[in-house]
Order: sequence, then C-alpha cells, then structure tokens
Amino acid sequence: MARFRKTSHEVPGLNMASLPDLIFTVLFFFMIVTHMRTSDVKVRYKVPQGTELTKLTHKSTTQYIYIGTDARDKSNTGVVQMNDRIVDAAGITDMMADIRQRMMPEDQQNLSVDLRADRSTKMSVIKEVKEALRKAGALTVNYSATDKK
Repeated sequence: MARFRKTSHEVPGLNMASLPDLIFTVLFFFMIVTHMRTSDVKVRYKVPQGTELTKLTHKSTTQYIYIGTDARDKSNTGVVQMNDRIVDAAGITDMMADIRQRMMPEDQQNLSVDLRADRSTKMSVIKEVKEALRKAGALTVNYSATDKK
C-alpha cells in the first residue's frame, strides 16, 4: 500500500514570467492607436448649438481654426488661432499653403478646414478668415457646433 499514499492536491502557482511582456505589448498598442492632440488651444470659445449636424469623415486631413477671445486678454475679441499660433488673415493663407505643400497629393483633395468659432464672434472676423481660406484654395469649410437638446 505504499504506492497509494495520500497526497495533497494543491493548485500549482501561476507563472508570472510573461506578464511584463503582455503589459508592454498592450501599452505599445494604446500608444500607437491613441490620437494625441496636436495643438494647445490658446483661445476661449463657446461652441454654438445646431440641429442639423454631421460627423467629419476625413479627420486626418482636417485643419482646425479656433476663433474666440484671447485667454490672457479677455477684451481682445476675434482672435484667430491655427496650429498653436495666433495669426491674422495673411498668416492663415501662408500656413494653409505650407500645409497643402507638405500633404500627399491624394490627401490634398480631401483637405478641409473646421472653424471652431465662439458663438458671439462677429461675422466680419469669420468673413476675413473665409476669404483667406479662399485665397489659399481651401474651399471645404465646416463649422463646429454642439447638438441642440
């Protein structure tokens, strides 16, 4: 009867050797997939509300222009920001030409501009921005708004 000894049936310990590899793999996956913000917003703006809204289709070829008040000087209205810089109408034309040059030819056709303007921005400022975009050849302009509830 020596062969049939009672042995305790314990669950073997979990092998943790591959856990760091798994964690780093997941970390790298999220670092690659996550979209990072490319510019810091230096302009204060309250997005207007709308009823007929659609989502953007080509976000990678969309350039964002923020129009609002300067975050430091609240009396200065109609400040235009593009790619971390406060610009005027001539600066918008130059920057759009530079952006269009750096893009691939197939992406140039999908180039669009998303205006994120404050709800109290005067139309004269928006008109100047649109004219500068027209000079730069950026004819697809979208306006950002939140859904009206």
